[in-house]
Amino acid sequence: MAGHRIFSTSLASIYPHYVAKAERKDHTRDEVDQVVCWLTGYDADGIQQAIDEEIDLQTFFAQAPAFNPSAELIRGVICGHRVEDIEDPLMQKIRYMDKLVDDVARGKKMSSILRG
Repeated sequence: MAGHRIFSTSLASIYPHYVAKAERKDHTRDEVDQVVCWLTGYDADGIQQAIDEEIDLQTFFAQAPAFNPSAELIRGVICGHRVEDIEDPLMQKIRYMDKLVDDVARGKKMSSILRG
């Protein structure tokens, strides 16, 4: 999937959808931030800066301060694909983030989502 158009999509364009998805199910932006921070090592200010600067997903993940090594424990289906079977490393990171936000929206316990 090299060069997939999602790679050049800005975090600013997808982040509001993540928050809206969580809020529709009575969850919060803080919960979305918590899982994105856990995955990438960014803090809330870093996420907001990436949004403000309209950084694309490829750059967002390339500059991630500390991608969580426990991310490989994330399992499940997102967009019809098992996240653990996705071969492209960047696409897999994007789908990990999608899966974590889905788990928040579904009301899973945060300790389970964060593989605690």
